[in-house]
Amino acid sequence: MSIEEIYDLFISVNQRISTDTRNILSNSIFFALKGENFNGNAFAEDALLKGANYSIVDEISYKTSENIILVEDVLKCLQDLALFHRKKLSIPIIGITGSNGKTTTKELIQIVLSKKYKTLSTKGNLNNHIGVPLTILSILPKDEIAIIEMGANHPNEIDFLCRIAQPTFGIITNIGKAHLEGFGNLEGVIKTKTELYRFLKEVNGKVFINANDELLNTHAKELEKISYGTSSDAYCTGKIIEDFPFLKIEWQYNGASNITKTNLYGTYNFHNIMAAICIGLYFNLENTQINGALEEYIPNNNRSQIIEKNNHTIILDAYNANPSSMKEAIVSFGKLNTKNKLCVLGDMLELGNESISEHQHIIQLLQEVGLNNAILVGSIFGSINTRPYLHFKDYKEAGTYLSKQNDKYSILIKGSRGIKLENILEYL
Repeated sequence: MSIEEIYDLFISVNQRISTDTRNILSNSIFFALKGENFNGNAFAEDALLKGANYSIVDEISYKTSENIILVEDVLKCLQDLALFHRKKLSIPIIGITGSNGKTTTKELIQIVLSKKYKTLSTKGNLNNHIGVPLTILSILPKDEIAIIEMGANHPNEIDFLCRIAQPTFGIITNIGKAHLEGFGNLEGVIKTKTELYRFLKEVNGKVFINANDELLNTHAKELEKISYGTSSDAYCTGKIIEDFPFLKIEWQYNGASNITKTNLYGTYNFHNIMAAICIGLYFNLENTQINGALEEYIPNNNRSQIIEKNNHTIILDAYNANPSSMKEAIVSFGKLNTKNKLCVLGDMLELGNESISEHQHIIQLLQEVGLNNAILVGSIFGSINTRPYLHFKDYKEAGTYLSKQNDKYSILIKGSRGIKLENILEYL
């Protein structure tokens, strides 16, 4: 069956797609994707029984009815279908990537643009070779702007995702030491992340860019730029007025000054907020709409959350961590004018050959910024000298220790997803 014919079926089921028989949408198309520990082909019949109209498989032995469609490769079919759908769209598509802050920035942009437009954005962090096609295929005729988050941990991934999403605008939040195991080194990260810029150059797209980021500006020289930051010559400029417990910023555009009170912690979120302001202004939102949206936004999912519990003030930023984001979090926390500060930091994963040295740098940084009270969690921290700080092998050991302490702390909790430091909250 051709991609055009499959697209007709996709439209006939009102663009409803399922990939998991535990959550089948009625009257949908089930794509029998494969993983390391499962073969979606084996669930094709079950999907039909649970309400799907069609199942798409790539193994002939599973084509047991007319409503089961055989293709050469289910994943490629999904990606090709997404590209076919994308080519029928004429709305602005904003592609977003970066080492840190891309999900928060995406959510801020989405809530701002939604004040004026029907705006669709990537759900959660579905930002890979499966999530991007699914997001593109979820764009409906009513949608006026889409924001597509693109993640990568190997070279050429951003370019591949751009070929599917076909962004007309782009933003790279920043580039730092993340996923070094897959990229090899920082140069590999830079080359891959800036694939977004190279694609936009091909299609005469535009970039939203941090005017203060020399690295990004160097790689975006030949692109049309709409800039934000603290530089006076940026499209819109801003500065931090207050940084605790939440960021309060003053920003200027066309000679007018505005104050925005956010629910976001951390000076590192300043540029994420400014990116959303810049994009809102570019798409002709009123200043009051932008401020209203940003003041409504409340972070969740263990990202820059401030939680009060049993007289502890907890800064929970445990969704993920890499050397760049860890440094920003530690420096920001070190500057806070609060008493009895405690860092609970977990291993930073996927750093390859630089793993040991980067964890040693974190210990040095804690001392440099004057944070004398820290708990380090995980096997990588356990493999190096963590003195003068405490070390525990996992969140359970760390949590048990904390549960026996009588002091009340201001606590920064940050680590890679696999360390699951958010579970320490149960012990406090």
